[in-house]
Amino acid sequence: STRSPTPATSSDANARGRPVAPLAMTPLKPIPSGRKAVLGTAFFVLFVAAWSAATFGGFVSKTFLADPVTMLREGCALFAQYGFAGDIAITVWRVVGGFVLAAACAVPLGIAMGAYKPIEAFFEPFVSFARYLPASAFIPLLILWAGIGEAQKLAVIFIGSFFQLVLMIAVTVGNTRRDLVEAAYTLGAGDRGIVTRVLLPSSAPEIAETLRMVLGWAWTYVIVAELIGASSGIGHMITDSQALLATDQIIFGIIVIGLIGLASDFFFKWLNRKLFPWKAF
Repeated sequence: STRSPTPATSSDANARGRPVAPLAMTPLKPIPSGRKAVLGTAFFVLFVAAWSAATFGGFVSKTFLADPVTMLREGCALFAQYGFAGDIAITVWRVVGGFVLAAACAVPLGIAMGAYKPIEAFFEPFVSFARYLPASAFIPLLILWAGIGEAQKLAVIFIGSFFQLVLMIAVTVGNTRRDLVEAAYTLGAGDRGIVTRVLLPSSAPEIAETLRMVLGWAWTYVIVAELIGASSGIGHMITDSQALLATDQIIFGIIVIGLIGLASDFFFKWLNRKLFPWKAF
């Protein structure tokens, strides 16, 4: 009987000197930074091309979806005539202020919960309960308690970020490799030394990644807070534009939020690589 030939894999092709297809993919295999940038840019190009085809081609009414050129023109008008730079600045300040307050409280508590099981047993049920409560649901109460000033916006961001951070950091610290802990005890480390010289250095890169991810959620909370009872900020501009059916300005505001978030994400990644060079991000 004859046997059917086994299909050659990419490693077989490399071993036999045959070139591998350029689009061949291997699970978890890194790609060069240049190719990564090209692939990331290609999606944005295709997205804008589809958007342009839908609007310029007349498939979608410009009342419901402005074309890219009109959106850019109105965006420039927002900066030149309506002081949109100030709205951006106040929104960024709110995000940074609320997120820093949440992180300053959540990181120590999360580390304590991850390191000490009695503390985790005391706080974890309430934190798990609270993290499912939508921050936007607190806005009416926060307006009653703090008015419509900056304290209310900062409180929304704090509530939305704090409980998520605490639980994620606690899980990260609690998942520290037990062999490292046992080795430290064997070498004479005390309980305090275990926390400062084993748990913190081991979990610090993952804690930094957690902060980076939750920062993106903070942007969602601030825009929700600005949509209700605000007189400035990107969310306030979007609300005003909605009343005028100015979809071009709404889209421009959304894109500005995405660009600022993307810039902060790249900054966090760069900072994490500098602080933790042994960890691949």
